[in-house]
Amino acid sequence: MASKVSCLYILTVVCWASALWYLSITRPTSSYTGHRQVSSISIARKNVSFGNIRTRPINPHSFDFLINEPNKCEKSVPFLVILISTTHKEFDARQAIRETWGDENNFKGIKIATLFLLGKNADPVLNQMVEQESQIFHDIIVEDFIDSYHNLTLKTLMGMRWIATFCSKAKYVMKTDSDIFVNMDNLIYKLLKPNTKPRRRYFTGYVINGGPIRDVRSKWYMPRDLYPDSNYPPFCSGTGYIFSADVAELIYKTSLHTRLLHLEDVYVGLCLRKLGIHPFQNSGFNHWKMAYSLCRYRRVITVHQITPEEMHRIWNDMSSKKHLRC
Repeated sequence: MASKVSCLYILTVVCWASALWYLSITRPTSSYTGHRQVSSISIARKNVSFGNIRTRPINPHSFDFLINEPNKCEKSVPFLVILISTTHKEFDARQAIRETWGDENNFKGIKIATLFLLGKNADPVLNQMVEQESQIFHDIIVEDFIDSYHNLTLKTLMGMRWIATFCSKAKYVMKTDSDIFVNMDNLIYKLLKPNTKPRRRYFTGYVINGGPIRDVRSKWYMPRDLYPDSNYPPFCSGTGYIFSADVAELIYKTSLHTRLLHLEDVYVGLCLRKLGIHPFQNSGFNHWKMAYSLCRYRRVITVHQITPEEMHRIWNDMSSKKHLRC
């Protein structure tokens, strides 16, 4: 019994001695220094916590690429990347663009990259057809969100993400639609001017100053609970706008912390306002149908609602009559 008590006593002494030794080597030499250490640790922990709250995305773009062209810009840096919003069934429109103004080989010495933007379709046959088209032309990117009118914003953000990830050194980017005719001569030589220093934080197109439409029957209906303000910030019509490539990453990162809106061009305008970037008005961007006239089309940059047949006819006419004066 005595030996057990002695062992317990010795064990207790050893434990206390160890505890006192540990406290002696960890105790600060100055209470002031110790206070500063504790405070700095607490502040650091608070900053990490608050930082995580601030930087947590409210609109994470967590979609995988189903079809991608990550090497599109590897061999040479494009002067201009054209991002064209399209749908699965618009093969004729895509082909017309490839054979006319969207041909990457139109301008010798000026690298142009053309890409078509899509989501995934509910019909697996259409998805397979687009995949086969991609294997032939290598100009399609697809993410795994549903392709629909209400997801047009996701489609544009996909393009911004692609530029920031795979082609950040490009000079300029154009976002447009598959029913748009683009006067590339005016775009390249009169607006962007390859021989001049590339601009930064640049954004231009047909600028709209308007407010939300509350009529539920409208295609552009905006619920008050989604956007309560009575005015939109200035934004460029989604039918066609140009921006310097550095803006792509800025918009994409800003979108992660900006509540999603289904009106793509309005949403981009919201991101621009957060970034302090003001879109410039350019009268050459038309967001309506315009009756064809050689002289009239020579003065513009974009025209809306052009069919594939019209696209071929306009392109051929303008290409063959460059010598004619208006």
